[in-house]
Amino acid sequence: MPYIDPEVITEAKRIDLLTYLQNYEPDELVQFSGNTYTTRTHDSLKISNGKWMWWSRGIGGRSALDYLIKVKGMTFLDAVQTVGGLSFKLEPVQHRHGHKQKKILVLPRRSYDSTTITNYLLGRGIDVDIIKYCIENDLIYESLPHHNLIFVGRDETGKIRYASYRSANDLKIKGDVSGSDKRYSFCLTGSNRNEVHVFEGAIDALSYLTLVKLEGGDWREKSVLSLSGIYFSRNGSRGTKTPPALERFIFSAPELKRIVLHLDNDEPGRQAASNLKSKLSENYKVIDDPPLCGKDFNDFLCMKRQKLLNLKKERREER
Repeated sequence: MPYIDPEVITEAKRIDLLTYLQNYEPDELVQFSGNTYTTRTHDSLKISNGKWMWWSRGIGGRSALDYLIKVKGMTFLDAVQTVGGLSFKLEPVQHRHGHKQKKILVLPRRSYDSTTITNYLLGRGIDVDIIKYCIENDLIYESLPHHNLIFVGRDETGKIRYASYRSANDLKIKGDVSGSDKRYSFCLTGSNRNEVHVFEGAIDALSYLTLVKLEGGDWREKSVLSLSGIYFSRNGSRGTKTPPALERFIFSAPELKRIVLHLDNDEPGRQAASNLKSKLSENYKVIDDPPLCGKDFNDFLCMKRQKLLNLKKERREER
């Protein structure tokens, strides 16, 4: 079992659900009335006075850990690393009704070594030259003490305004660093400024660039943008909103003519792509280009790499 510092566990237990959602999942938090809140996913889950109760299930608790374990079904280990996985201690920001507190981006500590995240990305099929480019240009780095993979996004002055983390192991823990501004999500700007390729996550963006290189194309020509997730509602009421990262990119790229959407092959991805195409097509040529197979572009990349390996094996056996 991976070791977790007892101090990290202690700090994680201190964070109540309202503070957690404000800092980690603000889009999930909905004000119900006064000082009572609910979540977009579970409207019968109410948060008030430092406690929460999921009335339809008869489940309640105090801390964010209780919520992640009882509602999201995480193991205790995963829940602790989700709350404390930013590799720094964040003093809980207590909510004050009617007063919006500005969150400060505090980046996870950096490791001098990038071996763990390099091996992780290689295992996901990402090309080694693309990995090196991202490390050398400070677009990604390895954090301490958990050796997470950190993706960063910068504003026009070069200042880091966004960071996301994901575990470089099988735990599949990921999220935005508290204080991140989604308008400045992970992005690589290539030499072709007339077109941008849009993805739900940074791994998919790097997967696409790897596919371009595998097919003999110039990956440095491509501009890729991660949305850091998408908005989705089955009734379509939320899906028409342009993601902040894409909105900012459009504003900062007057030469932009084509937007290529490479969103996931699941229901939220397909609905979001349809909504964005409908909304943006008046001013841009918008192409909906999901992966040919698999859920996302990383799935597609891994399948293609496996197919190439099988083909090489068959050719060796024929000799």
